Amino acid sequence: MYYRKSGKVGVNDPSGEDNKGQLRELVDGDIAPGLIGYLDGRPVGWISLGPRGDYLKLRRSPVMKPVDDADVWSIVCTYVDKAHRGLGAQRRLLSAAIDFARDNGVRMLEAYPVDKPERSHDDFMFFGSRSLYERAGFTEVVRRSPTRVVMRRRLRPSRRQTSQQPMTRLDSG
Repeated sequence: MYYRKSGKVGVNDPSGEDNKGQLRELVDGDIAPGLIGYLDGRPVGWISLGPRGDYLKLRRSPVMKPVDDADVWSIVCTYVDKAHRGLGAQRRLLSAAIDFARDNGVRMLEAYPVDKPERSHDDFMFFGSRSLYERAGFTEVVRRSPTRVVMRRRLRPSRRQTSQQPMTRLDSG
C-alpha cells in the first residue's frame, strides 16, 4: 500500500492493520492489486502491479516519476519468501504478471529495478534486479540514479481477454 498513498508515509510506520484493510477494500472492489504465487498450495511470493495512476507516490519520486505521458502499468514490488529464493519463483511471478497485464488490455509495463554491480541485501531488492527484467524482455528507458533504472516492456494484444485472477500457481500441478 505504500506506493498507493500520497504524502509522507514512512515504510516503517505502524500502519499494518490500516494497510490490510485498504488492501482488502481494493480486492472487495474487484481490483487485483497484484498476484500471489503458490507452491504446493502455500503462498511463497507476491508481485504488485497496476495502472501507474494508482500509485500516487510515483508522481513525485525522483527515480520513478513519469518518463512521459504513456499509458503504463507499473510493477512496484516483488517478493519471494526467503526459503523459496533461488528457485525461479520471482521469474515465474514476473511472467505471470506480464500475462495478467496483457490479458487485461495493458500495452506497456514499467518497472524500477536495482542496477548495481555488487549484490544488494535482500531487504532492498523488493523492486527486483535489472537482470530479472532484462531476461523478461524489458529495456532501459531512463536512468535517474546510479543504482536504479526505469525499464519498460511493450505488450502485444492478448488473444484472449480473461477476468482478473489475483493468484498464480508456481508449481506444475
